Amino acid sequence: MRAVNIFFGLLLAPLIGLVIALVIMTGAFNALAIPLNEVNAYVSVMEDDYLELQEGANALTDAANDQESEYQAQQETMENLSNQINKHKNMSDKIYDDKILAMLGPPVKEFYSKRVEIKVFKLAELGYRGYIAKLKLYDPTAFKVVLGKDKLGERETTSEAVKRTGAMLGINAGGFYTETRDGKPYGIHLGTTIIDGKIIGEFNPYPPDMFFAGIDRRGNLIGGLYGDRFAKEKNLMKLQPWQGVTFVPILIQNGKKLPIPAKWKTTNQPRTIIGEYANGDLILIVVDGRRYNWSSGVTLERLQDKLLELGVKEGYNLDGGGSTSMVFNGEVLNKPSDGKERPVVTNIVVMP
Repeated sequence: MRAVNIFFGLLLAPLIGLVIALVIMTGAFNALAIPLNEVNAYVSVMEDDYLELQEGANALTDAANDQESEYQAQQETMENLSNQINKHKNMSDKIYDDKILAMLGPPVKEFYSKRVEIKVFKLAELGYRGYIAKLKLYDPTAFKVVLGKDKLGERETTSEAVKRTGAMLGINAGGFYTETRDGKPYGIHLGTTIIDGKIIGEFNPYPPDMFFAGIDRRGNLIGGLYGDRFAKEKNLMKLQPWQGVTFVPILIQNGKKLPIPAKWKTTNQPRTIIGEYANGDLILIVVDGRRYNWSSGVTLERLQDKLLELGVKEGYNLDGGGSTSMVFNGEVLNKPSDGKERPVVTNIVVMP
């Protein structure tokens, strides 16, 4: 009987173990029930927060899109205004240019490129004759001052400078004097000369009644007396001069005549002038003189009146007399008073 009980005990042992395991697992599952419910509640809160964040992000996106649209509209408005301003400016420039050309008459020589526009006109007044060149500088580097043969002390004619550099136009430039060194003539420029933004030699503000005149890096005419505006080198260099020379006197500033020193007031001489119109166009003038039955020259006072008549706002008298020369495309246009061109220390050339 005992053996039978043992047999049935062994037979039921796995079943009893399974029942015990099920009871244990049921308790474990019941123990896990509370944490799972808490997790579900937390996830629900997170979902609500996420939805709120999503709504906020959408609102920011909409606001950003609205601002971008508003910015684009403002940009279009500004672009339209800019185009209208440029259109009116171009119209104004054309009207002004047409007015100038009407006073100058038909050009006798013309040249056009991406860098510069050159128009040359005859100048014929009672008692004197010459030529006027009007320049539109699209590229200021087309306008250059050059030393004779590109070397201090050397001299060359305007024709030689034009040919050597390949320029389209040339005129004589700053004042100079000549001394003898080692048995040879040595040309020395007056005052200060600037080429490609650099002072040639040393800054020289003497004599104080002389001026520096040239163009800045943007192609605008700049100038002033050494005894006033350019007494110090730093005052000149602040204007970022690109090319320039020295002579005397200043004729026109801000559209008004300046007093002419008595010693230069009433003599008829050949003249070379650089000036500027209100629209930024440059004007180069040569007047012949000392040529019987052709041109006796002109006084500086009379030349002032002519510059104002032509609408010139700034005007500077460059070296004249036998130095006066204008060359276009290899041809000497004027009639130099010496019967031929004089070699000079500096020339202004305009590149094609």
